[in-house]
Amino acid sequence: MRLLISFAALFLAVVLLQLGSGGVAPLDAISGASLGFSTEQLGLLGSAHFFGFFIGCWWAPRLMGSVGHSRAFAAFTAAGTIGILAHMLIVDPLAWSVMRMASGLCVAGCYTIIEAWLQDKVTNATRARAMGVYRVVDIAGSLGAQLMIGVLEPASYVSYNLLALLCCCAIFPLTLTRSEAPPTPLAPRLRPGLAWRKSPLASMGVVVSGVTGAAFRMVGPVYGLEVGLGADLIALFLAAYVLGGAVAQIPVGWLADRYDRRSVLIWISVAGIFACGATIALAASGISGVFAAAALFGFATLPVYSISTAHAHDYAEPQERVELSAALMFLYAVGAIASPYVASLVIEHFGPEAMFVMIGIAHAGLIVFGFARMRVRPSKTRTAYTYEPRTSFLIGRLLKRDRTGE
Repeated sequence: MRLLISFAALFLAVVLLQLGSGGVAPLDAISGASLGFSTEQLGLLGSAHFFGFFIGCWWAPRLMGSVGHSRAFAAFTAAGTIGILAHMLIVDPLAWSVMRMASGLCVAGCYTIIEAWLQDKVTNATRARAMGVYRVVDIAGSLGAQLMIGVLEPASYVSYNLLALLCCCAIFPLTLTRSEAPPTPLAPRLRPGLAWRKSPLASMGVVVSGVTGAAFRMVGPVYGLEVGLGADLIALFLAAYVLGGAVAQIPVGWLADRYDRRSVLIWISVAGIFACGATIALAASGISGVFAAAALFGFATLPVYSISTAHAHDYAEPQERVELSAALMFLYAVGAIASPYVASLVIEHFGPEAMFVMIGIAHAGLIVFGFARMRVRPSKTRTAYTYEPRTSFLIGRLLKRDRTGE
């Protein structure tokens, strides 16, 4: 209980940030569809979000060094709030893309600051419990954000205003806390080649994870509308996906800690292809079938990032872990930036099921590459598997103790 109280401000900021900014993507998809945006234009919004996210990951440590944690957090939150509020002032897909860049910037910057603050406050004795609560809070906030979409009217100033208010409220916990702000963390260097040198398979795994997750989160609402779900059911559709991925972490983590991670990654990719096929097959089977397919898809695809990063860290030295996390996040962003736009194009030209064909092909490529890598070198002693949120480069520092066993 004392642990929860000591981190209450940080966890409350996470929840409010998730509720405010996490609901923008599905609301944009539903609103854009009702306003006549093309599927291609809706995909562009998702790509813009991840472009802003990537910029925020790198700018946040530098801004913290200039103005401090609290002021930097307030600046990023203000950028996200402005991006949300401006939606109904300028109804144009290109303008919305710029606004979504502001939202992505906000999410990356704020999470970087929150995780830097957590990193300073945790000790070896409290690290595992603090990270466990942090993950639960993050997932709960994400689920809440998806469920909110069911009660928000599309293309409504009131809906966007509500999300903006929640995002703005995230400023209060960190700016009003009596806890002393931590010293400024060193910004990690961007060395994408480090990830490839440590593990080409892990590098490909995080790219495929970016392709998969970004396509579903950003263009998934369009798919839901295409297969006949009402706007009120899109929220449950996305929540089923997140919940399926959360449930998968325990059994997949157990397997990844006991067997060759490459084999686990290959088999989870096989499951991902099966989930893509099941999603296509169940598209016409009614609401329950579509929801079940979304949960299965989340179960089979969301753990790919954590397995890949764990495999990469098996080959890393302790002093390399933060920069390796940064390199892996860069590769994830490479896949995530392009994926929503490409997914929107294939949906527009070949129908809603084409997005899952695209994702299935990506996983098939990962399987082939995985078998090839298994012939190149033997497996290595495994570090502890952890569910790694794709939030900021600093997450590697937070999880470092868990991986090294210190």
